[in-house]
Amino acid sequence: MSLDSSTLLPAVRAFLSSPKQLLIDGEWVDAKDGKTFATVNPSTEEVLVQVAQASAVDVDRAVAAARNAFEAPSPWSQFTPRDRSHLLWRIGDLIEAHADEFAQLEALDNGKRVEAARDGDVATAAELFRYFAGWATKMEGTTIPMSVPGRSFHAYTRREAIGVVAGIVPWNFPLLMACFKIVPAITAGNTVILKPAEQTPLTALRLGELLLEAGLPAGVVNILPGYGDAGAALVDHPGVDKVAFTGSTEVGKKIAAAASVNLKKVSLELGGKAPNIIFADADLDAAIAGAVLGGYFNEGQCCVNGSRLYVQRAVFDQVVDGVAAAARAITVGDGFEAGAHMGPLVSQEQFDKVLGYIRGAVADGAVLSAGSADPARDRGFFVSPTLITGVTEQMAVQTDEIFGPVVTAIPFDTEDEVVAAANNTVYGLAAGVWSNNIGTAHRVGARLRAGTVWLNTWHADDVTLPRGGFKQSGWGRELGSFGLDDYTELKTVIAELR
Repeated sequence: MSLDSSTLLPAVRAFLSSPKQLLIDGEWVDAKDGKTFATVNPSTEEVLVQVAQASAVDVDRAVAAARNAFEAPSPWSQFTPRDRSHLLWRIGDLIEAHADEFAQLEALDNGKRVEAARDGDVATAAELFRYFAGWATKMEGTTIPMSVPGRSFHAYTRREAIGVVAGIVPWNFPLLMACFKIVPAITAGNTVILKPAEQTPLTALRLGELLLEAGLPAGVVNILPGYGDAGAALVDHPGVDKVAFTGSTEVGKKIAAAASVNLKKVSLELGGKAPNIIFADADLDAAIAGAVLGGYFNEGQCCVNGSRLYVQRAVFDQVVDGVAAAARAITVGDGFEAGAHMGPLVSQEQFDKVLGYIRGAVADGAVLSAGSADPARDRGFFVSPTLITGVTEQMAVQTDEIFGPVVTAIPFDTEDEVVAAANNTVYGLAAGVWSNNIGTAHRVGARLRAGTVWLNTWHADDVTLPRGGFKQSGWGRELGSFGLDDYTELKTVIAELR
């Protein structure tokens, strides 16, 4: 790495200098075939480290370990709900204690700013463990009266762990997405095989070290870095009881089809193309700031970003000028660079894809009100925050999930018109409305087909809130009390009283 090593914590330097292996059954092991792959710093395009590359053989090993850890009389099966609660809280404390390490690793591997990783991703990961620690002792059933003449019954329900869960996660929030899968799964008593994205495996591997340090029994969480073939092997494996996936709608459809062979349970948090609607009566300063945050947060690599901006015609030019000025004021730079507001995109592939969409929009007659169709820097996968006007609803830049710092802006006149345009998408993950008329805000919010709707704000969030999508944005919900339901089976027990 060209990065000055004095910038890195000694613990981070030590982690990068040690072998990056698979975690299977509580042990760090090489891939069975010995293969490795490189993970790259997107700010410098230089290799950070070689990582063991899991194959189907390694999936078999991990599934066997997870199954053995789940089934009685394993140590994990003997953990009481209170034991799980205490363990989860310990892990949260360990993540917080090592927050600076995680933040630096995330900046190296993903490209995001160190401060954003530490104060956002890592802090939320620690809070997830603590929040779900409270739920471990509160997975309750119900008693249900039965009406059978002449006979008496006691009927009740139980929430039980599903079994072996495969978690397949993306590269935009590597640590946080890993925790989204691991935390509710082990809260309910399941075991887990995690496949991190091949672009960003490092924080998942560091998390694996802390899980073992906290006292998680062997085989409860297994971590398999690798490519799509490893993920496919997990989805196909008869020993996996559930697949939890966050990623593109295209891959989500493939997972759903493959899982249908043996009807394993599937939860999917997929793509988005969120509409952000600004009415003329909105607080325009707040709405412009919200549009900038909603559009360019996390380098635009966030599935709930407001990438489709709809502005009522009377204030369209004012809002576009404000968003464009703010976009031009955003400084792109290395995640360790003082004064940088935005890091690079995660990979060469993503960089090429995003620039391709921008160039395609210009070729189709759209106008760049901010940003550029050229790289923002000579080295690294940097793209300038871009605002595109003169867009039609049929353009690819308007219909497709781009997953980069690209916002399109279109004027509208009436409420009915903008609701129809906002809902005219295969996605339904998030949406937003800005209006000082509380009736307008709530009425339009109710009409939008999305799993999360923000009113006069964007990216307001909490681990207590469920998230998920309508339409092709996914199945099921994550986080909050709702997040446990997808990791449990509901059993009905009926006893006759004689």
